[in-house]
Amino acid sequence: MSHFSAPPPPSPPASPYRRPRMLSPLREHLRDTFWFAPVAAMVLVFLLWWGCVELDTAIVRALQEEGAYDAVGDLAAIAEDAKTVVTTISSAMMTFIGVVFSISLVAVQMASGQFSPRVVRIFVRSRITKAAFAVFLATFLLSLLVLTSYDSEADPRLVSTVPLLQSIFTLLMVGLSLLLFVAYVNSTLRLMRVGHVVDRITRESFGVLAKMPGYEADGGDPGPVTGYVVHRGRGGLLRDVNVALLVRAARRQGVVLRLLPRIGDFVVPGTPILAVHGGPVPKRLATAVSVGAERTFHQDLGFGLRQLADIALRALSPAVNDPTTAVQCLDRITQFLAALAVRPLGAVAYGEGRDGRGAVRLVQDLPGWTDLVDLGFAEIRGCAAGNPQVSRRMLAGLDDLLSLVPPERREPLLRHRTLLTQLVERTVPEAADRAFALEPDRQGIG
Repeated sequence: MSHFSAPPPPSPPASPYRRPRMLSPLREHLRDTFWFAPVAAMVLVFLLWWGCVELDTAIVRALQEEGAYDAVGDLAAIAEDAKTVVTTISSAMMTFIGVVFSISLVAVQMASGQFSPRVVRIFVRSRITKAAFAVFLATFLLSLLVLTSYDSEADPRLVSTVPLLQSIFTLLMVGLSLLLFVAYVNSTLRLMRVGHVVDRITRESFGVLAKMPGYEADGGDPGPVTGYVVHRGRGGLLRDVNVALLVRAARRQGVVLRLLPRIGDFVVPGTPILAVHGGPVPKRLATAVSVGAERTFHQDLGFGLRQLADIALRALSPAVNDPTTAVQCLDRITQFLAALAVRPLGAVAYGEGRDGRGAVRLVQDLPGWTDLVDLGFAEIRGCAAGNPQVSRRMLAGLDDLLSLVPPERREPLLRHRTLLTQLVERTVPEAADRAFALEPDRQGIG
C-alpha cells in the first residue's frame, strides 16, 4: 500500500519527564493496599472528635461562669434529641457497611471472571471505593465516641460537657457517607463496564510512560563491573525500584548502577539484580528493590498491554465469543503503541540533577519496540481466525502504526500484518470472505 513508503510525520514532543521522588514507591504500594485509607480516616476522625470535645467543654464552662444556666439546659436538650439519631447511626452503620461491601465483592468476582483476574487491582486502587469505606468506618467510630460523651447529670450547674458540636459533626459525617455511597455505586457500576475498564488501563499505562525519561542511554562505557547486588528476599515478581534512592547511592559512591532484570520479571533468591560499574558496591541497595506476588503499573511499561491482551483473549474464547470487546482492546493497544512510535526504548538512563540529564547513575532495561508490538498483537492475532471484525481492526491498527513509526521500527508491524494475512488465507475458504476479512476497518465491522 502506498502509505507504507510515505515518510513518517514529525516526531511529537516528548511528555515532560517527572523526576523520581524518594517516597514514590511507598506511595504506590500504599495505593495497592486497602487498609491504609480506613486506618488514616479513623485516626483523623478521632482527633477531630477530641477537638470537638474540648470545644464543647469550653462552651459549657463559659456559659456556667456567666451564669447562663438556661442556655446550658437548652443545649443539653438539643444534644439529648440528637442522641436518638446518633444511637440509630451507631447500630445501623456497621450492618450497612457489611451489606454494601458484600455486594461489592460479588461484583469484583464477576468482573474478574468476565475480564481478567489482573483487573481486580483497579477495584483495589479505586479512590472512591477507599474513600467510601474509610468514611463509613469513621462515621461508625465517631458515633460510638459521641455516645461516650453524654453526661448523665441533669443539673445545668453540674454538667461538665454537652456533646452539641460532636452531634453536629456526626450528622455531617452521615451526610458525607450518603453522598459517597451514591458516588461509590456509580463508580462500581462503571468499573463493571468493559469500556471503562479498558480506558482505565490505558490511562494508567500512559501514566507509566509519563514517568519514563524521554531519552535513552547513550551507550557510553560505564566502566568495568566491580560487583553485584544479589536478591536475598523472597522470590517474586520485580514490582518496582526506588530510582531516587539508587541514584543518590550511586552518586555518593561515584558509580553507575544497572538494573539487570526488567520490571515484571520473576526474581529468584540468590540471583543478581544490580550490577555496579566503576567502584565499590553501595550499602543497603537491596531495600530499594520491591518484589511482590503480582505486577503493578508503577514502573511496568508492558503491564497495560498485558492486561489489554488478556481481556481480548478472554473475549475471543469460544465460551465468551465477544469480538467487539477485543476490538475495543485493539483500539487502546494501537493508541498506546502510537504514543511509543518515536519514544526511546530498550534502555533508559537516570542521571543527576532535577531534570535527570546529569551524569548517568542508573541504567534500566525496558521492553524494546518489537517486544511491545508482539505483546500487543501476537496472541490476539492467533485468535483472529474466524473473526473478521478482529482481523479488519488489527489490519487498520497495523496500517496506522506503519504510517507513524520510523523505518527501523516497521519490521515487527509488517511481520504481524503478513502473518495475519496468511492466517486468514489459510482458515477462510471463500474468496469473498477472505477479501472482506482482509479489508482494514477502524471499527472492525461498523
